[in-house]
Amino acid sequence: MRSNLTKLMSISLAAVAVSSTVNAGTLEDVKAKGFIQCGVSQGVPGFSNADDAGNWTGIDVDGCRATAAAVFGDAQKVKFTPLSSKERFAALSSGEIDMLSRNTTWTFSRDASLGLDFTAVNFYDGQGFMARKDLGVESALDLDGATVCTQQGTTTELNMADFFRKNELDYVPVVVQKIDEAVGAYVSGRCDVFTTDKSGLASQRSKLANPDEHMILPETISKEPLGPVVRHGDNQWKDVVTWAIYAQINAEEMGISSTNVAKIKSESKDPSILRLLGAEGNMGASLGLSADWAYDVIAQVGNYEEVFERNIGPKTPVGLPRGVNKLWTDGGVMYAPPIR
Repeated sequence: MRSNLTKLMSISLAAVAVSSTVNAGTLEDVKAKGFIQCGVSQGVPGFSNADDAGNWTGIDVDGCRATAAAVFGDAQKVKFTPLSSKERFAALSSGEIDMLSRNTTWTFSRDASLGLDFTAVNFYDGQGFMARKDLGVESALDLDGATVCTQQGTTTELNMADFFRKNELDYVPVVVQKIDEAVGAYVSGRCDVFTTDKSGLASQRSKLANPDEHMILPETISKEPLGPVVRHGDNQWKDVVTWAIYAQINAEEMGISSTNVAKIKSESKDPSILRLLGAEGNMGASLGLSADWAYDVIAQVGNYEEVFERNIGPKTPVGLPRGVNKLWTDGGVMYAPPIR
């Protein structure tokens, strides 16, 4: 009996030790090397895309920069690793990257079986189809017999199969590894339509030679909540990445932006605002961050509205409306827990 009890206690202590090591991991490693290695796409305008000079922009890129601002007080302390859909999860699991911020859909199987954790949703999306206007279709239900291009290793591939099976339509899949290859196949006429998340369709259409010759069909055939991903078990790092996004959503709701955050911090009497900006209490301590971590996120990267509008909003080439990504107070689903 005593032997069994001793053995159980030893196992429990070992588990605690392992847990403590895992939970302390990524944040300490990131601080030690002085930057965050962030996995992004190989080029999706508005989400993560590099220009000819190698400068990365996009809503997912800003997720990496918000985390860097929270950790270092410097949003530029990020290095980017472009990854294909097939490579992305292995790169995160192996430690090649510290976080994945690459238009990645949160699903049950990915959350429960890959040894990874999703953090917060930074964009609510849904899958659709893009076709040439001269194809003469007005609905995805008109695609019986169509040849459809998509990217390998994505939820898109599975949703496509479900849609055609559910609606008893025939189709010919053309599945390739890289998004540019899928778009290239569509442009060359190898397939009739291209399917991916609707935000991705808008992004890719903006890069085509004659965007007006292509239309995004009206149907949305899936739910695609997108957001950053971290390794399972590293709870402190998960909290840091999650709350960097929640700080931006809360800031928009409170009317705080990169242009007024300094003034509001010095003048506000609202306890909720003072807690968020580090002027009252020290909400960063439990994250292993400074008291003004959220102030740095907002000042350097902006609130959620600023991130959305400059990367994918109506005035950008991607041209997406806020839609369901409006704040909950405006009829959308963007909602962040309070910082208190």
